Amino acid sequence: MTGQVRTVDGRVAGRRGQATRQKLLDCLSEMLSSSPYRDVKVIDVARRAGTSPATFYQYFPDVEGAVLEIAEQTAAEGAALTALVQNRSWAGRAGWQAAQELVDGFLEFWRTNDAILRVVDLGAAEGDKRFNKIRSKILNSVTGSLADSVAELQSKGKVDKDVHPAAIAASLVAMLSAVASHQRGTTAWGVKQADLKPNLALLVHLGITGRKPTR
Repeated sequence: MTGQVRTVDGRVAGRRGQATRQKLLDCLSEMLSSSPYRDVKVIDVARRAGTSPATFYQYFPDVEGAVLEIAEQTAAEGAALTALVQNRSWAGRAGWQAAQELVDGFLEFWRTNDAILRVVDLGAAEGDKRFNKIRSKILNSVTGSLADSVAELQSKGKVDKDVHPAAIAASLVAMLSAVASHQRGTTAWGVKQADLKPNLALLVHLGITGRKPTR
């Protein structure tokens, strides 16, 4: 947090105010893990944080405003996913390792941020441009880096010239995000977590290189 964090009326929040604001966000994050988003009320967040609704309204216009703040913070953390793709070799065993690490990173990121990402997905599905922008921010950088990887392999004659790099990348990222958000549900299909990762990595490797991995 920086000294430029401001209250709703434009005043710069001091260190104590910043701590209160962050505590409200932390409590709201915890509540989203156990309560439906639209059931969360300002008075409940304030009570959990040990403060008053009036204090909440000093920093956020409403619960949705605070949720968007958490979502923006999560999107900023999601930028680290790009590092799992950039400047990676997709040749031989290095390619298989890259695929596995990308899958691990996606699954872990979604597990860690499951509650807020469910809200982001809900808002985006309902056509809320603010949530859609945040969801795109999380996924676009990875999509772009994967597209660059496919294009590079294509330029070296290692991927068929008819393949569309951006389309492949977008499809793979959509698959990863969908599976990552549905990790708990795969057990209903008889799929164990131990089996999910390597098979998802296999699909990623096939999508990027067009070849079975060297293990």
